[in-house]
Amino acid sequence: MYDLINVDLQEAMKTPVYNQKGEEISKVDLPAEIFDVELISDLVHQVVVAQMSNARKVIAHTKDRSERRGGGRKPWRQKGTGRARVGSNRSPIWRGGGITFGPTKDRNFSKKINKKMKTKALFMSLTSKVKDQEFVLLDKMEITESKTKVMAQIFSNLKDKIKKDLSKSVLIVLPQTDLKISRAVKNIPKIKTIRADSLNVLDVLSHRYLIMFQESIKVIKGTYL
Repeated sequence: MYDLINVDLQEAMKTPVYNQKGEEISKVDLPAEIFDVELISDLVHQVVVAQMSNARKVIAHTKDRSERRGGGRKPWRQKGTGRARVGSNRSPIWRGGGITFGPTKDRNFSKKINKKMKTKALFMSLTSKVKDQEFVLLDKMEITESKTKVMAQIFSNLKDKIKKDLSKSVLIVLPQTDLKISRAVKNIPKIKTIRADSLNVLDVLSHRYLIMFQESIKVIKGTYL
């Protein structure tokens, strides 16, 4: 019975490999330690929140009384005027004065996540793409010139042959920097390229489909395992 279960799992991990024309040329076994892990939604959520927090830029900043211009001279003498005593016209209760409890650029939104947790969450997101049939494996992609129309034609071929709506959003995982491909997809909406050694949970889950080259799997194994 145990052997039968193993056979079924191996068959389930068989993934077709396509060329850039959309033709199926072979089938390969995806590494189970990357593409067949147990899904823990709480861990994925925690890593996504941490990544978004670490990328957050503190823009809102209000000046307190020490940052306001002026205020060096006492507006009037301490006693004898009948008015309330005041030491500076940059006081928060004065017009043009500092803000008492406003947002400042000193806020820190960063969150720490262990490396093993981030790696595990990444493998979970890749597993979800495979199980949801939103994963496309290509042998390679070669273009002679970085033209948008060339890349648009390749995506049209893939869309017709693979029967997946690649017009929604696509993340292309490159094994290494390829300027021709990166420039060719730059003007196509909802398509982004990323290197395999820079792959992260947020980018994977922010795109509907994941297109990966066979060489990218080797890079992922060498980087994260």
